[in-house]
Amino acid sequence: MSPATLDTKLAALAGASPAQLREQWLEVTRRPLPRVSPGLLRLALAWELQARVSGGLPRRVSQKLEQMAAAKTSTRDIQPGMRLVREWNGKVHVVTIAEDGAIHWNDRAWKSLSEVARTITGTRWSGPAFFGLKTKAGRAA
Repeated sequence: MSPATLDTKLAALAGASPAQLREQWLEVTRRPLPRVSPGLLRLALAWELQARVSGGLPRRVSQKLEQMAAAKTSTRDIQPGMRLVREWNGKVHVVTIAEDGAIHWNDRAWKSLSEVARTITGTRWSGPAFFGLKTKAGRAA
């Protein structure tokens, strides 16, 4: 869908009847109709249409929203300047987060905390959980 077509579809939502909105929801999403007001359905349709053009939310944002909705765990984001320290099998491991957000451990840059945790332990770990950034909801981090 081109940006011009998107603009036309978004403008048409303003004058659409509730029946037209419901029909368009089913056509666009192929998901069950949510039980919301026509105004909210109009906004949801607008988001769906725009997400198709722009690709939607980044994976990390979607994961964070799902985690918040489940309310079971909470994960602090890494910040430039952080030093994460973890003892594993009698050895202390220090990970630093550079100003550009790069993750450094053992004189090397890593793609993720999980990659570092996996290398340290030899098993699959959630990096945020391994370094204490992911906690059960209700606990202080």
